[in-house]
Amino acid sequence: MAAKLLLAQEAELDLAEAYAWYEKRRSGLGEDFLSSVDACLASIRRQPEMYTLVHETYRRALIRRFPFAISTPLATRRSGASASHNRRGEVLTENKHVPIRRTERGAA
Repeated sequence: MAAKLLLAQEAELDLAEAYAWYEKRRSGLGEDFLSSVDACLASIRRQPEMYTLVHETYRRALIRRFPFAISTPLATRRSGASASHNRRGEVLTENKHVPIRRTERGAA
């Protein structure tokens, strides 16, 4: 059964900002970015445990081609998902806030 993911409002805003930024750089690049995010989210839903454990309570999935990461808490009935590119934010999951950070190129 695929995991359910809830995208934090802050993550949605970051995604919209990143989309606009990439579209300004090159027409269609924002669409490529969103396609990469969608593919990563689908992979997390199918196999959330395959991603890197970066803290004792959450995992991080890196977006292909873009300096962006999605952080998800470890197995819960409902998991929150958070994405960050250019600012700090947080995701509410099981009544706890989990901090997220910008992913630097080449960082593991």
